[in-house]
Amino acid sequence: MSSTTQTPATTPATALATGMRKNGKKWQTPKKAFRPSAGLTSYAKRQEVRKQHDANKEREREMKEEKKAERQAHIQRIKDKRAAKEEKARYEKMAEKMHAKRVERLKRREKRNKLLSS
Repeated sequence: MSSTTQTPATTPATALATGMRKNGKKWQTPKKAFRPSAGLTSYAKRQEVRKQHDANKEREREMKEEKKAERQAHIQRIKDKRAAKEEKARYEKMAEKMHAKRVERLKRREKRNKLLSS
């Protein structure tokens, strides 16, 4: 029997047709055998991943601090504007009652006192 019979080549196992599950719960994912993966990654690889994680955390912290500083600066600008507006209104109210030159003198004197106290 020297006839050439070819055996069918093994097909790759990529397209496994599982069919109907025994328990009928086709919506659930099929269970797999437990394969512990705790010791599979090397120490160097874990250290590298940890360094990347720490670098990301540090960057996030810096970004949060930056955002917080910007917010505080914005709040301070608003407070300064309000204070200047109140002071201007106060001087205008004083100007209604007294002479303009006297108001200017008071302004200068108050500025000097502010500079000395700060």
